[in-house]
Amino acid sequence: MAESDTAFAEYYATRAEVMRGTAYLLCGDWHRAEDLVQSAFTKLYLAWDRVNRHEVLDAYVRRIIVHGYVDQRRRGWWHRERVAETVPEHAVPAAGTDDRLVLFDALARVPRRQRAVLVLRYWLDLPVAEVADLLDCSQGTVKSQAARGLQTLRDLLPDTAVGSTQERTP
Repeated sequence: MAESDTAFAEYYATRAEVMRGTAYLLCGDWHRAEDLVQSAFTKLYLAWDRVNRHEVLDAYVRRIIVHGYVDQRRRGWWHRERVAETVPEHAVPAAGTDDRLVLFDALARVPRRQRAVLVLRYWLDLPVAEVADLLDCSQGTVKSQAARGLQTLRDLLPDTAVGSTQERTP
């Protein structure tokens, strides 16, 4: 195995699961998340020898995943899939609680761009400027999409769920 292949394999082994978690939060489906990550790492592998700064690999892979997620409506087969009435048991995180499942369900119903902003800003804790760069939009758009996305989440969450406005008021 060439030195560059070894370096790629090591990077993949250490970061693939984290990227898969990010992709799952974006799309709400483990199979789609796996497809997004596989596609991202394939693209990374093809560009591996040209990537000069390996310290920015996470941002590069994350960008590929986010772009793949946002653009997936252009790919016909993902758009035509039907959503199941219930979440398959394997898609539920092992350590998940009822509140977490309710939040994931609500997040899955947030519009695509708003969901991407929410995941990048609040789950990955990325700064507004980096989210804007990842999504190829202005910082103002990120802020407005975050505000709309949070409001959509609040509207979708039951009053007893984590993050509801009634729980936050004394």
